[in-house]
Amino acid sequence: MRRAVCSGSFDPVTMGHIDVFERASRMFDEIIVGVFHNIRKEPFFSVDERVRLIRESTGHIPNLSVHSFSGLLPDYMREAGASVIVRGLRSVTDFEYELQQAQMLKHIAPDIETVFILTGQEYYFVSSSGIRELAVFGGDIHGLVPMCVEEAIIKKMKACK
Repeated sequence: MRRAVCSGSFDPVTMGHIDVFERASRMFDEIIVGVFHNIRKEPFFSVDERVRLIRESTGHIPNLSVHSFSGLLPDYMREAGASVIVRGLRSVTDFEYELQQAQMLKHIAPDIETVFILTGQEYYFVSSSGIRELAVFGGDIHGLVPMCVEEAIIKKMKACK
């Protein structure tokens, strides 16, 4: 069985992420979305909220599961029985960063492979940080994130006022 991990903070998950998850799910027997708990960042959504929103957004992908983790990615992948990391790319800038990460991963875990999937062109400009900024200033995020995420962002923004 080929099991792959898509890891990230997904704060929030975007339609670009969903696009990569859907396409990866056709390439592997099982996809695990690993929501990374980054103690160095102040999140918009808690880890539990992100896991819930991703599960709700990916219910249509039968071979996908969502979990949270902290620590080194190779340790999590070995624990999950996965040998491939899937990373989505939007731009050359993403590629340069992800290439460095993949090389570091290969250095510390030679048994793990990294596969890059280009995000669909309709989502090249969509990033989690861009969504957060747009939402803070009252911009329209419709169609850039799953509907449940849009609703959760609107609810959170109203609670902050």
